[in-house]
Amino acid sequence: MAYEESLRTISLDADSSLAVYTGVPGQPGSLSPNSGNLYKFVKVTGAHQCGLATAAANEVVVGVLNNKPQVTNMAATVAIGGVSFVVAGTGGVTAADGVKVESSTGKGVTWVAGTDDPDLQVGVALGSASAGALFPCLLRLR
Repeated sequence: MAYEESLRTISLDADSSLAVYTGVPGQPGSLSPNSGNLYKFVKVTGAHQCGLATAAANEVVVGVLNNKPQVTNMAATVAIGGVSFVVAGTGGVTAADGVKVESSTGKGVTWVAGTDDPDLQVGVALGSASAGALFPCLLRLR
């Protein structure tokens, strides 16, 4: 499904929590699956640097990683507005659910109105997905 809005991105340096050598799919020494931290939520961890979001208290999520940095300080493309794919966390998500960051994984899980802090909502699911699958997420970052 295509969306009419362009995805807005910025580039930051990847810290050690994002930099995962994934190699080339199918080649010796490459990880399987080959996705690294692609399509997971990130936060700012230093000057011009980002790392994996962990849903810690007072953490400010700035976007979704849209490439696979292989080493520390490699450029990380971060989606900051529009619709981005996100990896679903434990329990998956359903279309129209609010989305928050799963603890310690950077994946997206269901945000529950009236139960979860409103500041934790980072998007709205535009499709459904089981745990580990991708879903389109309309980013609503603060």
